[in-house]
Amino acid sequence: MNDANTESVWIGVEFERPNRVIFIRHSLLRERQPEEGRNPVSKQAPQVLLIDDNPADIELACEASAGGKYRCRIHSEEDGDKALAYLRRVGLGGNDGAVRPDLILLDLNLPGKDGRRILRELKRDPDLQTIPVIIFSTSQNNHDIVGCYEAGANCYVTKPVSLEEFFSAIWSIEQFWFGSAQLPEEENDGDPGKRSVN
Repeated sequence: MNDANTESVWIGVEFERPNRVIFIRHSLLRERQPEEGRNPVSKQAPQVLLIDDNPADIELACEASAGGKYRCRIHSEEDGDKALAYLRRVGLGGNDGAVRPDLILLDLNLPGKDGRRILRELKRDPDLQTIPVIIFSTSQNNHDIVGCYEAGANCYVTKPVSLEEFFSAIWSIEQFWFGSAQLPEEENDGDPGKRSVN
């Protein structure tokens, strides 16, 4: 569906009506692609855990990251209990592919344990508390924002409504956390050490 005279690409986005997909011309993916033959990511691509029950938001976050500078590997979980089990490797077996994330993107409104409870548990757990947690929610309620910072959130980002702003928000998060910030990493003995993905 690409036009011969344009660099834009088409993305199918399913909105509220089932079985109705609207195709949107979106040039941002092309603009953010790395130069040919150049790998912008260091030896190890950043690992992101996205905890969100909205399949459309998960898909968009993966699309944005795939078209971004850091090409993060995103693992998603749709509810709090599954996310905590993944992080603690509880009941998942030894060869399940669970990887300690460099960053967690956390929605607030989730089935089971909501994002507020997950955040509190993460920040009280000595093995997990050093992982930066970014709240990525549609809520603009000041009570939610203050409560999340008080509970130890590293950042609070309101999910944008528009596709362009959504992609931009994901890229901005990645640019700060993987381009500027120093992140802890898991050493061989399981203790966090220093890591920079640059």
